[in-house]
Amino acid sequence: MKTVPVVQKLAARPDEFEHVLVHTGQHYDRAMSDIFFEQLGVGEPDHLLSVGSGPHGAQTAKVMSALEPLLIELQPDLLLVPGDVNSTMAAALVASKLGIPIGHIEAGLRSFDRTMPEEVNRVVTDQISDLLFIHSPEAVDHLRQEGRSEKDVFYVGNTMIDSLVAMREPIAAAASHERHGLLPSGYIVVTLHRPALVDGPLLPDAIARLAAVAADIPVVFPVHPRTRKMIEAAGLDTGAIRLLEPMGYVEFLSLVATSLGVLTDSGGIQEETTFLGIPCFTLRDNTERPVTCELGTNVLLGLDPARIEEIPALVRAATASAPTDPPPMWDGRAAERIVDELAALECYARFAGGVAPLAV
Repeated sequence: MKTVPVVQKLAARPDEFEHVLVHTGQHYDRAMSDIFFEQLGVGEPDHLLSVGSGPHGAQTAKVMSALEPLLIELQPDLLLVPGDVNSTMAAALVASKLGIPIGHIEAGLRSFDRTMPEEVNRVVTDQISDLLFIHSPEAVDHLRQEGRSEKDVFYVGNTMIDSLVAMREPIAAAASHERHGLLPSGYIVVTLHRPALVDGPLLPDAIARLAAVAADIPVVFPVHPRTRKMIEAAGLDTGAIRLLEPMGYVEFLSLVATSLGVLTDSGGIQEETTFLGIPCFTLRDNTERPVTCELGTNVLLGLDPARIEEIPALVRAATASAPTDPPPMWDGRAAERIVDELAALECYARFAGGVAPLAV
């Protein structure tokens, strides 16, 4: 969702850019990976590394081992990496050691919680990236405090919202709520997958409290494969919760767009619900997307399953409040701004000696 808009804009300017799309395969379940490429119209990636899952160290090492010979072969002028997953940091490390300049899409986000693997990935990637593409104003302050020069920071907007804007019509046409027998604004969507909640003693309490909420309001839970594994291993009683298989991008956002609200521990969903005007409740102590809380579209519940019981009252209060506009430059044109920056004379002089096409 973060990469596809940039790929599309690069492909639209073949006289200026030659691009290659590499999929590490960190997310290997079809519903969590392949279907996104299909639905967003990009087709197959040029290279699939198929690293799969595993412990953080092993997965990072697999990405680095698989990517290094490919980058040596391709010799790109610039490597673009999105987000904050293990693949993001691993790819940036490989490029840095090979002397290949790096552009980080979604730079500068901070939860200030180093127990989150994603936070470590963000900090490391930002330190070794040459171009820092940000989508919220506080990111500038974070990067400046970490010693980065503002000349390397580009406020371009949110490429994930580009995908959402581009797919608004298919999302509306999908009408996922109808397929699942749900009424518009009559159900809550849940996504939970982070280790702090799923891998420890909090999961049974969270599921029990969700089941209690489901007795009042329908609760629809497209379950991440890892979360389902933990639920089944613990033999948890899910009660009236409607457990669904992971969904494709269009189907899932269609379900979210007509919901009463969303309970999540995801980062990206906090942004998507903000753009869609759907109340979001985040079961975490912190967020790297504080702009969503400042706008009032997202409420941090803390890492406290007991607060799940408050959701029926919270979501009804939230839906009664006035809608807000999305943050600046969350307008569907972030990828265009990134590509414009890459095409600027100073970027060519820095990375490609002014010779087109720039290989990305």
